[in-house]
Amino acid sequence: MLEKEEDGEAGPSAGPARERRPVVVRIVGVGEITQYLKGLLEEDYFLQDVWVRGEVSDYKQPSSGHRYFLLKDETATLRCVLFRGYGAGVPPLSNGQAVLAHGRMSVFEQRGDYQFYVDAVEDAGIGELHLRFEELKAQLEAEGLFDEGRKRPLPPCPAVVGVVTSSSAAALRDIIRTLRLRCPLVQVILASTLVQGMGAAEQIAAALDALNAHGEADVIVVARGGGSLEELWAFNEEAVARAIARSQIPVVTGVGHETDFTIADFVADLRASTPTAAAAAVVPDAAVWRAGLAETRARLDLLVASRVAAERDRLAVAAHSLDRAGPRQLVADGQQRVDEAARALHLGMRHLLELRAEHLRGSALRLHALSPLLTIARGFAVVRRQPDGATVTSVRQVAPGRGLTIQVADGSFAAVVGGGPPAPADDAHAGAGRLDADVAPTAMAGEAPLAAKLAPVARTLRDGRRGSHDH
Repeated sequence: MLEKEEDGEAGPSAGPARERRPVVVRIVGVGEITQYLKGLLEEDYFLQDVWVRGEVSDYKQPSSGHRYFLLKDETATLRCVLFRGYGAGVPPLSNGQAVLAHGRMSVFEQRGDYQFYVDAVEDAGIGELHLRFEELKAQLEAEGLFDEGRKRPLPPCPAVVGVVTSSSAAALRDIIRTLRLRCPLVQVILASTLVQGMGAAEQIAAALDALNAHGEADVIVVARGGGSLEELWAFNEEAVARAIARSQIPVVTGVGHETDFTIADFVADLRASTPTAAAAAVVPDAAVWRAGLAETRARLDLLVASRVAAERDRLAVAAHSLDRAGPRQLVADGQQRVDEAARALHLGMRHLLELRAEHLRGSALRLHALSPLLTIARGFAVVRRQPDGATVTSVRQVAPGRGLTIQVADGSFAAVVGGGPPAPADDAHAGAGRLDADVAPTAMAGEAPLAAKLAPVARTLRDGRRGSHDH
């Protein structure tokens, strides 16, 4: 920055001398002004995202792959550059071609030229459609028609599928074939309509409304095969977008190919890349179902077998517990106790009988040892007085003429006490005659021989010995 002083001139007619003051002059370099202008252009949002219509002129494409050309109209010319990295989707350019170019404004500093840096080029006719596409897309997006929150889930297994397409289109055959392969039981309702040309958008919207009014379809497929932007344009019309948005039935679009996007795709509940993909998206795969059913059946069989085994074990435990607690076991236990008690009673009685038999044998032996019969058997006799039966142990107990009973080893007989002197020895036979006459020996009634009286005692002794051997 330089300062310059201005001097006032004094003359005869001059007034008082003027005060000197400095003059400020701004001086900048070419680079600075160019940078300044470049900044102004690049800070302008409008100039950084703009479509420009014009006619290609002075087109050049050197070996670097970059393209240089002018866009001009009746009033002006704009220098443009399209770098190689942005040229993949750009159609071939030629002088005199009317195009729409998208890009940003800036300054090429070396030459000081402002120029348009292009990143996309379309034919002017197609470019108009793109502009309309972007405008409608922005409008509907602002209204919320593209929001994910308003999109509805598809039914997992629809019984009826509505199809909006042309009845003569290859897309319809692809859709029906895919539906039959994946889910043979599904029914198809066709709402035939134009899919391109004049009036196609209105017919598509009317078909969507008709399927909603019919009410039997569980899901709707809107489809068309591939084509150019103009051929697919019916699916970019606002009427179709609004019809999809107001549909009460979920809508799946399958328009064009993988790279084709339409306004209908953004509004639909699901966008599929092709009509075939749309058909596959709306119905389950029967093969997958069969595999899933087989897996589920295997799991169910395993669970049933496991449950049956567990219940069988539980039943066995319950049966065992029931047997232990039931009347059968109680009866068996009671029978065993009765058997044991009977056995103990039998043993006790046998032991008691053995003790009694042994005691009886001892008493019998003692009685036998003291029995007068043994004495009688050795030649002695027992003399009893009549009629009281008292045993005569002294002569003072009898008197002549008194009746006696004399018991010997093999019986008893009656006798009378005599009073005369004893007979001589040689008169023994005569004396015996007198004795026979005086004493009449007779067996007394009721008196058994001695052997008969001893027989029961001997039998008791034998039975006692046999019983002791048996036990």
